[in-house]
Amino acid sequence: MDSPVRRHHLKTLTKTDRDALLNRTESNLGRYLTSVGPIIDAVKESGDEALVRFARDFDQVELTTGSIRARPEDFDAAFSSINTANPELVDSIRFAADSIRMFHQAQMPDPMRMNEVRPGVFCGEKIAPIPSVACYVPRGKGSFPSVVLMTTIPAVVAGVKNVCILTPPGPDGSVDDATLVAARIAGVETIYKCGGAQAVAAAAFGTETIPRADKIVGPGSPWVVAAKQVLADKIDPGPPAGPSESIVFADETADGKLAALDLIIESEHGPDSSAFLVTPSAEVADEAQKAIPSYWELLGETRRSFSQTVLGGSIGGIVLAENNTDCIRFINDYAPEHLMIHSLEPFRYLGDIHHAGEVLLGRHTAISLGNYVLGPNAVLPTSGAARIHSPLGVHDFLKATGIGYVTSGAYDELAAHAHNLAVYEGFDGHALAVSELRKKLLSGG
Repeated sequence: MDSPVRRHHLKTLTKTDRDALLNRTESNLGRYLTSVGPIIDAVKESGDEALVRFARDFDQVELTTGSIRARPEDFDAAFSSINTANPELVDSIRFAADSIRMFHQAQMPDPMRMNEVRPGVFCGEKIAPIPSVACYVPRGKGSFPSVVLMTTIPAVVAGVKNVCILTPPGPDGSVDDATLVAARIAGVETIYKCGGAQAVAAAAFGTETIPRADKIVGPGSPWVVAAKQVLADKIDPGPPAGPSESIVFADETADGKLAALDLIIESEHGPDSSAFLVTPSAEVADEAQKAIPSYWELLGETRRSFSQTVLGGSIGGIVLAENNTDCIRFINDYAPEHLMIHSLEPFRYLGDIHHAGEVLLGRHTAISLGNYVLGPNAVLPTSGAARIHSPLGVHDFLKATGIGYVTSGAYDELAAHAHNLAVYEGFDGHALAVSELRKKLLSGG
């Protein structure tokens, strides 16, 4: 009987088949790009009234213009509810927040630096936060306090003055309790009940209740992604994000059963996720392939179905390579969102990994830890974007202003070279400003 987990042999793949293995299943945004137009126009023209209407039409929730923003007492009630029903959850949210905060505090650059690049010539930068950001927290497949922490904490650490959260309302018109708790622990108490393309439009244009934001970050549905693309000239859409993906690399020293356990993690996100175990060892591959069905039996029906779809299809499974060099080559070509390295000596491979959103080293560093409590940001580039993009971090909420200062002793040399370049490019005013006329004026003539 064939295994339900698909196995791919790199050695036997044609170039076309190998290239296909590197592809991701991405949402076709074509119809969404067209469909979000009327939603965006309605929010631009009608503001809160449109948000209330879309909450009724799309979320089947009755809101009023006065209930779009969560109230302070909603936060208090959420803390009370969770402390009563699940106090350990509050402790875990605090633990995760502390780890994420410490990591991003260490990421902060100096507020200003100046270097003497030539005698008497000083250049540098002044760093400042952007004015405002909206953090989108989805709710369609559940509630995600971890997304609250990962998106808001680096913004707060960066010093963004106005940070808000946009999240779809629940069936009763409320915000999820854990979202409220995580937001307050992160230092944000401005939450708006608004999801989908209408939330992006509200952040881009502002409404009577929701102020306009300079940037929006966080994962979302194809409606959210499409609206970000359409409104990219009105609001910074943040780093790119797509369906979840991972590679678990296991060398000959790895335990195949442990590697299989980590392979399950990203495969359960949805049928459009991607997850591969890459190994040069047939023994490790066999152990993993045998273990995975038993792990599926421990999952709920929905997550099991997602994982089976991913690991049994063309966008997941086990990739068997000839050697570790071939494994690393495939990983760098793929540029995964998450990379987990199973080896007794995981650091030996780190220098050869050039493209990955994150690298988790060793059997104890499960991807789950990175997603929740480790500290580095779990909002990561997907679909090969790790080749050129970084994880979400404080740098996404900061801007730099260049600074220069030239002393009188250094001026003449710089002016002569600037004058030559300005004359060549035909900018008479530029040349005049560093001509003999300036020297005469500087000397009081």
